[in-house]
Amino acid sequence: MLESETEKFNCAHKQRFSNLNSAGERNTAYVLLLTVVTMVVEIVAGTVYGSMALLADGWHMGTHAAAFLITLFAYRYARQNANSSKFSYGTGKVTVLGGYTSAIALGLVALVMLVESATRILNPHEIIFNQAIFVAIIGLTVNVASVFLLKDHHGHSHGHEHEHSHGCTYGHDHSHSHGHDHNLRAAYFHVLADALTSVLAIIALLMGKYYGLNWLDPLMGIVGGIIISRWAWGLLKQTGPVLLDASIEQEYIEQVVAVLEHDGTRVADTHIWKVSADHYAASFVLESKTGLDSVDYKAKIAHFERLSHVTLEVNLSPEAQ
Repeated sequence: MLESETEKFNCAHKQRFSNLNSAGERNTAYVLLLTVVTMVVEIVAGTVYGSMALLADGWHMGTHAAAFLITLFAYRYARQNANSSKFSYGTGKVTVLGGYTSAIALGLVALVMLVESATRILNPHEIIFNQAIFVAIIGLTVNVASVFLLKDHHGHSHGHEHEHSHGCTYGHDHSHSHGHDHNLRAAYFHVLADALTSVLAIIALLMGKYYGLNWLDPLMGIVGGIIISRWAWGLLKQTGPVLLDASIEQEYIEQVVAVLEHDGTRVADTHIWKVSADHYAASFVLESKTGLDSVDYKAKIAHFERLSHVTLEVNLSPEAQ
């Protein structure tokens, strides 16, 4: 006996697994505004006063502003299309894609830092310490404020949209109060990276100014680049599998299959994959000897809360005919 194809179609289009984080979106907009204002001030001041340090930091702020624009675009696109029939499982992966893209940008920033620092070790530049320290303090102040705006939300996404229509014979209705927001996490790492860079720069510049240790400036740049590279790689490892429909852990699959096969049923085919940062979909093809239908089997695995959407195809085993 097969589950109704019409029912599958209707239910599939009434479920949406979208991570909507209104607080994260709002705070990212504040951080973007703060970053753009600082960028404009530094570029104008650098142009008027002929300061390369101010100009360089201003354009550096611009790279982070671009990353925040990616974050905001992902949020708004996900929210505006959360109920669109164009997305079978909603827009949960849109913000994950935003995080993945920002992680690549973060990695490029780290690469530029490493190359520039290595170049300055080989070809030392004259450092105007007072001006450079002033610029670093401005950057640190802006980024500390940005870190505080994003830090309370970078690990959690509030207000998940996880809709189920009444009458569907499969799927689980679980409420999630917290989830992974890779999009905001990427923005948080951008401001954290900039804050770290400013702290390391201030330490190196003070040591250079008072003790003549000018080589510490490019060395701190290398240290910062390595740390930021690790953050970027970690974020890529978190978001990449979601975008590639990575399966759930093999142990978890075996536990679900064991429950389904407890009465002699054979699980002929199994797929469990991510449809958002926090939701898994699952499909099973079963050969049953008992005459149970999809509703019965769904009830058997209802306690597996990580499975947000379950589709079951139940066939009568040849042994039962």
